Amino acid sequence: MIPAIHDRGRNVHGLVAYLYGPGRREEHRNPHLIAAWTGPQQLPWLEPTCDSNGRHDVTRLARLLRQPVNAAAHPPPLTVWHTSIRNHITDRPLTDEQWAHIAAEIMNAVGLAPHGDPNAVRWAAIRHAEDHIHLVATLVRQDGATAWAWNERYNAQAAARRLEREFGLYRVGPADHTAHRYPGAAEQNKTRRLGHRDVPRDRLRREVRAAVAAATDERSFVTALQAAGVLVRLRHSTTNPGDVTGYAVGLPHHCTAAGDTIWYGGGRLAPDLTLPRLRQRWGRPVPNRPATNRGLLENVRDALVAARQDMATWSDIDPDRAAATAVHGSDVLSALSAMAGRGQLTRASDLLDRAARAGCRDRTPYTLVGANLRSVGRLLSSVGRLRMARETRSLLEMLEMVAAFADTLAALRRAQIRLHQANAAHAAAVELRTVATRMSAQYFLQPPLPIAAGWPNIGGQPAHRRPRR
Repeated sequence: MIPAIHDRGRNVHGLVAYLYGPGRREEHRNPHLIAAWTGPQQLPWLEPTCDSNGRHDVTRLARLLRQPVNAAAHPPPLTVWHTSIRNHITDRPLTDEQWAHIAAEIMNAVGLAPHGDPNAVRWAAIRHAEDHIHLVATLVRQDGATAWAWNERYNAQAAARRLEREFGLYRVGPADHTAHRYPGAAEQNKTRRLGHRDVPRDRLRREVRAAVAAATDERSFVTALQAAGVLVRLRHSTTNPGDVTGYAVGLPHHCTAAGDTIWYGGGRLAPDLTLPRLRQRWGRPVPNRPATNRGLLENVRDALVAARQDMATWSDIDPDRAAATAVHGSDVLSALSAMAGRGQLTRASDLLDRAARAGCRDRTPYTLVGANLRSVGRLLSSVGRLRMARETRSLLEMLEMVAAFADTLAALRRAQIRLHQANAAHAAAVELRTVATRMSAQYFLQPPLPIAAGWPNIGGQPAHRRPRR
């Protein structure tokens, strides 16, 4: 059961009208009210009437929801709270009474409508599908006070885990505080409207991750971002203007209607990309490796094999110690993704990043094995993009090594009961092997590509000879 809390808004009438409407793709079926702030006795009176054309008149319901806001002396600027609660595809259909109980428990958990509080906010639960419901509330209590839903997402998830046990539904893993913030509907719609391939938030997270893998300090980090075409803005301390306390990144083409750049702080991209967390990584010693491709495959193999052995050794004794090694595993794939180009490893890199990431409250101890992974990531970043057919064989071998690393990481995350990260690691391994199979077919079936002067011979093959099948 997944409660998804959406961005707050102002127009409760428009939201309720949409939920009672046909939907953007005609997916709404039999919309009706299943619960509300007044209790089950008043539901028939609150239910919007339907005309001969099948359209619902939601004016009365929306007006009653908005009434405390209109009467408040100082209402908040955004007064509409909206969340959807969706069951897993394997769950049995629930009755309206069961969904009504779930709605009341979620409203109680987020603190908007505690059980037994007659002055709580006004809210309504609308069902227009078998597998999910929508909750709509206005954020002014009936006594005139503004309602604040503190930690609403965490509290809603905790309540969902209890309800899964209560109803015998599919058990979603507990929150591990490692997920990054996903693009909202406005960001995705704007990306499609402008014809861009990637959502800016996702692209910036990948660019920052690649720059982190290649950087040794803040200056090289900023330089790597600027070389990738990313705008960087440093945030200075208000008390000591010479001290840098944070950073934000943006894209030249991603602007507001007024032409101002839309900036994203590191913490808005991922919990481990804040400047203090990056400084913690850069402040630790890393083995020095020559920036050449001689022995590159061996370097990658040694680092990944050692990391797998370290995680397997410590997974039962001290899982947190093993996880410290895994944190740096995504650096290798981030660098490989930049080397491969064309976005072939984008999804696999995102999945492994999610699986290897430490939580925002976790402190990762220093390990030599993890430092070796960082060193290999920097070495890969210094090689440049692959453009020759003979280099593909080395890349395919590296992808298989990273896939094996992802398998070991999945087992570690299952031991830690971090099911979201375990699933992400398993999916990353599957994606890596899928990409490797596709690239291998292209490599063996297509004629050799022309040799580009100045590019390193990663595979160590003679320039005039194509590897045997």
